[in-house]
Amino acid sequence: MQVCRKASPRPEAPIALTIGNFDGVHLGHQAMLAHVKQAAAQLNIASCVMTFEPHPREFLAPPRAPTRLTSLREKLELLAESGIDRVQIYRFNHDFARIDAELFMTRILQQELAVRWLLVGDDFRFGARRTGDVEMLTTFSQKSGSFEVEIMPSFSVNGLRVSSTAIRDALTGGDLNLAKQLLGRPYSISGRVVDGDKLGKQIGFPTANIQLNHNRPPLMGIYVVEISSDISSSLPATMRGVASLGIRPTTHTTGKPVLEVHLFDFYQEIYGHHLRVHFLHKLRDEEKYPDLETLTRQIEQDVTDAKNYFMTQTDLVS
Repeated sequence: MQVCRKASPRPEAPIALTIGNFDGVHLGHQAMLAHVKQAAAQLNIASCVMTFEPHPREFLAPPRAPTRLTSLREKLELLAESGIDRVQIYRFNHDFARIDAELFMTRILQQELAVRWLLVGDDFRFGARRTGDVEMLTTFSQKSGSFEVEIMPSFSVNGLRVSSTAIRDALTGGDLNLAKQLLGRPYSISGRVVDGDKLGKQIGFPTANIQLNHNRPPLMGIYVVEISSDISSSLPATMRGVASLGIRPTTHTTGKPVLEVHLFDFYQEIYGHHLRVHFLHKLRDEEKYPDLETLTRQIEQDVTDAKNYFMTQTDLVS
């Protein structure tokens, strides 16, 4: 998959495009990606996703911006897995926010990207102050004849509209099964294994400290997890464990979220490896304990509970 951060003033070939934040790359997004790939194949052109960094609401209203389900790297990993040919990333800044709807259609869609076929959601808005909508886009395409527009209706699962907001709410509430239904897979966080404070090793439960690209993770607590590694890695493709995602109130006062994973029956050094942690089941909320001895006993119980979970489950991450 080609990742482009700058559009060409003279694009070499037309594209089939879809536009959005694609946070989480959930089932609704996946339906759009499948449709744009199908159209691209029929037209014999490349399929492309336009997305933004940072999220527009992170730039325009940081205190009210939603918690991200995926970092940019994670989003690109998932888009690559979908089979999309290209991702066009536009930096959302003051200049981009000032582009009006008409200029967005003429300069960006027509001139910079050479869009031939375009798919957007039924609630799509664009341009400065979100003045552009699907009606304006359809009217422009019909008058200019430069590209065809298709509108994707909302995607639902069991009567519930699939959205990043619904997934965030499910994760915050500890409903990992609902999040899995809306995502089409268990929720996951990926990152590189970095050096930690070695406390887990000291108390008999060594952990892999996964570097977080999330300033505010959408879930917190103690979880049963499966861990997958890069295909090129020397590590097993899938491993099992228990993860703590939180601020570690018993031993730390920084308030900074940390993701630590204890892998079952695993003794290799894995610093620098890139891992994806799949959250399967929530065991409990994070707690503050009076001493390390009490914390250690609780971790022992967490490990036991996680192993019991795996013994009773058959529908796991493949």
